[in-house]
Amino acid sequence: MVKHWRVDREEKYEIVEKWFLKDLDMIDGKEADTDNPYFDMHFHKVYNLEAFSCASKYTFARTLNKLNAMYLKKDLKIVNFDDTYLNEDSIWSSSSRDCLVLMRVCFYASNLLCLSLCPLS
Repeated sequence: MVKHWRVDREEKYEIVEKWFLKDLDMIDGKEADTDNPYFDMHFHKVYNLEAFSCASKYTFARTLNKLNAMYLKKDLKIVNFDDTYLNEDSIWSSSSRDCLVLMRVCFYASNLLCLSLCPLS
């Protein structure tokens, strides 16, 4: 966990606490249906955390899930997250592909608009 603060125009970071991924049992997003940045990480103790935004909370969960799959291959429970945004293969996932998602949405919307304007014969 990193503490962040700003001094004038300079940003400072300090490592406050470290955890090992192998000790993580579960990530609880608290509420999958609301846009909220709060989540719990369950180690030997439960840590209540707040992400910068709901999107960053999902990015963090996806990253931990990827790291777990790549290195540990253990059963990591991720609960109270919307699976649509959590899965990497979803069109809506946004790990630095926000522009791609926006382009796809605009493409589909323009296709729907064009189809709705075409006369039926």
